[in-house]
Amino acid sequence: MQSVRPPAVAGTFYPDDPSELSTMLRAFLAEAQPPPLRPKALIAPHAGYIYSGAIAASAYALLRPLRASIKRVVLLGPVHRVWTPGLALPGVEAFETPLGRVLLDQDAIAAIDGLDQVQVHPAAHAQEHSLEVQLPFLQSVLDDFTLVPLAVGGAGPNAVAEVLEVLWGGAETLIVVSSDLSHFLPYDQAQHVDRATVHEILRCNGHLVGEQACGCHPINGLLLAAHKRSLVPHLLDLRNSGDTAGDRNRVVGYAAIAFTEASLENPHVQ
Repeated sequence: MQSVRPPAVAGTFYPDDPSELSTMLRAFLAEAQPPPLRPKALIAPHAGYIYSGAIAASAYALLRPLRASIKRVVLLGPVHRVWTPGLALPGVEAFETPLGRVLLDQDAIAAIDGLDQVQVHPAAHAQEHSLEVQLPFLQSVLDDFTLVPLAVGGAGPNAVAEVLEVLWGGAETLIVVSSDLSHFLPYDQAQHVDRATVHEILRCNGHLVGEQACGCHPINGLLLAAHKRSLVPHLLDLRNSGDTAGDRNRVVGYAAIAFTEASLENPHVQ
């Protein structure tokens, strides 16, 4: 079994040079000015950094005051290349990026490995970008943390929410769902569609479909869990590739959304 999952999209979705990558991330994070929230969960986009990096940074900048307290990240993203019926684990000990290695939380993985909807499926992770592109951001804003990476295929909301419930933890655990919004619509139409999608997310209405968000399955599971836990959603940023680095004829939508526990909305509250 391969012990380390190497980067698959370094040099394409983001720089493969560590110095260049760090400089880019610092610039994105410096520009981000999110409100003072303490997130339990985040939704962040996963396109190439020139397109969605600024939007993702508005979510990850929230973690800077929590650098030392978040010790585990449960990261879920959709599969784009190899289908998996439920939630796939990679079967490795670590993920690697140009910024270094992130160890997987083997105890947490063992806690969900017996669930019917969870399988070890390395092929679902091998070329998948939705999880990978989140890691350099996490490495930039957190100190030492372990990872539970789950590539989500056809899992329904209840199946995803059950996994999240097992892994929920306390303040040491952050949940991140990786998703873009609409794909390849004209700019004005995409704005309309994406505003409607975000409206549903902010209502914790977990009935999204793929045309609204490629990560609809992990989002729907998160929304079910968030509703059960009475989390409060906050829209941080909503733009598309026509706003950042692409033309406006065919755009991809991006949102950054934080979910907080009602009593812990200030990052300085312990």
